[in-house]
Amino acid sequence: MSQVSVKTKNRLSSRIQDIKPSGIRRFFDLASSMDNIISLGVGEPDFTTPWNIREASISSMERGFTAYSANAGVLELRQEITKYMDQRFEVDYDPETEVLVTVGASEAIDIGCRAILDPGDEVIIVEPGFVSYAPLVSMAGGVPVSVGTKIEDDFKVSAEQIRAVLTEKTKALMISFPNNPTGAVMLKEDLQEIATLAEEHDLIVFSDEIYAELSYDHKHVSFAALDGMKERTILISGFSKAFAMTGWRLGFVMAPSDLLAAMLKLHQYSLMCAPTMAQYGALEALKSGMDDVERMTQSYKQRRGFFVESFAEMGLACHMPGGAFYAFPSIKATGLSSEEFAEKLLYEEHVAVVPGDIFGAGGEGHIRCSYATSMENLQEATKRMNRFVSKYL
Repeated sequence: MSQVSVKTKNRLSSRIQDIKPSGIRRFFDLASSMDNIISLGVGEPDFTTPWNIREASISSMERGFTAYSANAGVLELRQEITKYMDQRFEVDYDPETEVLVTVGASEAIDIGCRAILDPGDEVIIVEPGFVSYAPLVSMAGGVPVSVGTKIEDDFKVSAEQIRAVLTEKTKALMISFPNNPTGAVMLKEDLQEIATLAEEHDLIVFSDEIYAELSYDHKHVSFAALDGMKERTILISGFSKAFAMTGWRLGFVMAPSDLLAAMLKLHQYSLMCAPTMAQYGALEALKSGMDDVERMTQSYKQRRGFFVESFAEMGLACHMPGGAFYAFPSIKATGLSSEEFAEKLLYEEHVAVVPGDIFGAGGEGHIRCSYATSMENLQEATKRMNRFVSKYL
């Protein structure tokens, strides 16, 4: 049988070709091929989803709740989400017209970008930040514009920094606090300055608040709770981090009804609805899971203190994370780049971390280390890291 020549020119979208694969995955793949690895790279809780949540999902299947839900999600769940967000973070949304249950918070970001962006629209992204933000903006036809934060500012962003990159094409701003990868938080007065700027320049604000429950020293302030900000905020959250439900792939987005309706159209045509059984698990999480959230949060807080102190003892400067479950120490004193440090540490000491430059502007010279692992693992990992760092300091 003769082979048929296949022309490859223009088979792929130029937009997709310009997007690099996730740098995090490369280190995970390397680590998975090695023995005796301690991974500080995974951005997920080390806890198993609490049993009552799992049981509720199993029960929903046993009762035959296996069909599609409403496109926007099970109404009872949306009602419970609005009650939870009002009680915890003082934001008030209509469960029927302003809430959409998504397949993870990542889908919410994706459809939010596609709902509001026309080709060439600019989105300001605060970095270091979640690796998906800029690619999702690009895939929606937008132009990501980064604003870098620094360790000496506790990785906070100021309104003046944002103002400096505003143009006539700026359509939106992307923020996430508590932050992945830095663990930075923003207080109400910090956010208020940005809110004033958003109103002055008619910006839509994506506020990714997936780590809201994991705020250790201050009560989380939702951007949408600030005066006048609900009408210009796309509030993104979910169940992955606080409730240890990463594999369930369940998030939600809250937004003014016109924006929500546009996102719902995209959701209808691409995914139909979030998995029904997962939604019933999430419903149970909101009804009875807060004690588990508190227990897990206190455990992370204990590990945070140990971790940051360990970096100080190594001679590495490390900002005290106010939320999430990551430390973002500076490794500039070693003379190594972020990627060099991560690769050498992996091969020489079998500890997996994530190079900071993967997370954008300001990330070079840092590494992301997750403390969502056992204290035993953290103790052994910091012992190995101290041995490694001592070669360079």
